[in-house]
Amino acid sequence: MAEQLLLRRITYNPKIYGGKPVIRGRRLAVEHVLGMLAAGDTPETILQGYSWLEPEDIQACLVYARRLVGHDSSC
Repeated sequence: MAEQLLLRRITYNPKIYGGKPVIRGRRLAVEHVLGMLAAGDTPETILQGYSWLEPEDIQACLVYARRLVGHDSSC
């Protein structure tokens, strides 16, 4: 899936986590998914814990993080 399509899965809402980036308007912050991956959780484990989550959501979090670290202004 193209990066721009993946990034559409990352949304912002000032009423959810103070406007932090979340996945598809849900109450799951990008930073939380990245933290789980950094702690050693596998994508499969994360998907099991969130029945509504899709593999592309996790991929979108990684693309978002890469662009943020690379100072890409299209995030």
